[in-house]
Amino acid sequence: MRKLIIYILLLLITKTYSQELNLPVFTQYLADNNFVVSPTYAGIGDNLKIRANGLTQWVGIKGAPDNQSIYADFRIADRTGIGVSFYNDRNGNTIQTGAKFSFAHHLILDYYSKQYLSFGISYNLNNFKIDINNFSTTYENPIIDPFVTDDRATTNNNFDVGVLYRNKGFFLSFNANNILEKKIDSDIRVSEPNLLLNYQIYSGYVFNGPKKSNLEFEPSIYYQLFSSDRRSSTDVNFKFRKYNRNEDYYWAGISYRYLNDQFFKPLNVGPMAGFKKSIFYFGYAYQITMNDLASYNSGTHVITIGLDFLQGISNCPCTQSPVH
Repeated sequence: MRKLIIYILLLLITKTYSQELNLPVFTQYLADNNFVVSPTYAGIGDNLKIRANGLTQWVGIKGAPDNQSIYADFRIADRTGIGVSFYNDRNGNTIQTGAKFSFAHHLILDYYSKQYLSFGISYNLNNFKIDINNFSTTYENPIIDPFVTDDRATTNNNFDVGVLYRNKGFFLSFNANNILEKKIDSDIRVSEPNLLLNYQIYSGYVFNGPKKSNLEFEPSIYYQLFSSDRRSSTDVNFKFRKYNRNEDYYWAGISYRYLNDQFFKPLNVGPMAGFKKSIFYFGYAYQITMNDLASYNSGTHVITIGLDFLQGISNCPCTQSPVH
């Protein structure tokens, strides 16, 4: 039991240390919402797209990370899109809330071969605080440290930039997130990281199934690298969609996440499924924890609810979705 407690503490400390580096990204971006991982996707698709996500990690462990977020992006001209996201992330006694405001512009490289290039930028506003409501005294420490007798909070501003290349059903995006160093009062927070920069690469291909099958297949890969400690991980994903004559569809898939030096020791593995009916979208994903915590929790659960409005508000091919 002692070994388990130490293991949980190490994982939570690691998660807290990196919490300001990046919001936890599990499979939200696979719920037909690439805007989660890159501002370059703002405005792609003939609609106003809204997605709300609820994520609960390590269900069954007290104080495990919990996250809620909402994303919306839409087009303001034939080749320009804007987006916004709001989030609330709690991990034990640390709370992170904030917003991102994104802008993207899309170009046609070659009209006939359907090659497009997109650029995006996001302004990030982040508030990070320590909630002391659950702090308690012990026999060894009969009083709470007076240095943390109120909720300590800090607000940060930063930027993300990205570029996206598309060629028919192929897509490749590169993003640099939190490109500015964080200003830290060295007299107070000597151990807090100031290098928040992290890189993300997302690539995949959407291709049709057998003729008249109304099937689409989408293998993809998602890579993350954190500059602060050089940690990196990769998701390998596969999805398929089945359409009906009204352009509604249901979909299913699987995701496999691993640290890049431990391919055969996955962090998480799990299925996902959902459907789109008219303007309504629903998705659910489940990830099994593949480490020593597996016996003490029921995995990670992600629910996505969405709405798609204003079909056909642009005729520019550079803003058409690769989906169907």
